[in-house]
Amino acid sequence: MCSLDFSGRLITEGPLNAPILSPEQDAEAERLFQTLRPVLEAELRQMTRLLASKPDDKLLGKTEFEVRDRVHTIGARVIEAALNERKKGGTKDPAPVARPATARASSRIVGTRRSSA
Repeated sequence: MCSLDFSGRLITEGPLNAPILSPEQDAEAERLFQTLRPVLEAELRQMTRLLASKPDDKLLGKTEFEVRDRVHTIGARVIEAALNERKKGGTKDPAPVARPATARASSRIVGTRRSSA
C-alpha cells in the first residue's frame, strides 16, 4: 500500500492498524478491491485533475471540500459494494440466536391529549 506523508513523499508501508485477515477474509478483500478498482481509479483521476487545475492559493477552502466530498462518496461506494458482495455470496457464519423477550410491551396509551392548535 502506498500513501503520501505531509511533505508529499511516497510511503510504501501499510498502515499500522491494518487488520489481520483470515485467508477467506483476505480473498474477500481482494475480490472487493478488484471489483472497485476501475471506479476508484476514475474517481482518483478526477480528484488529481481537479487539484492540478488549481493554483496553490486555491487548494484549500472550496477545492478542499470538493475533494473531501468525493472521498466521502468513495467511502460510501466501498461500503455499498461490500454489502452487495456479501448479499450475493451470503455469509459463512450462522446467524446469531435472538434472545427471547423478557416482558411484553404495554399496549396502553399514556398521556394523550388533543392540542388546542
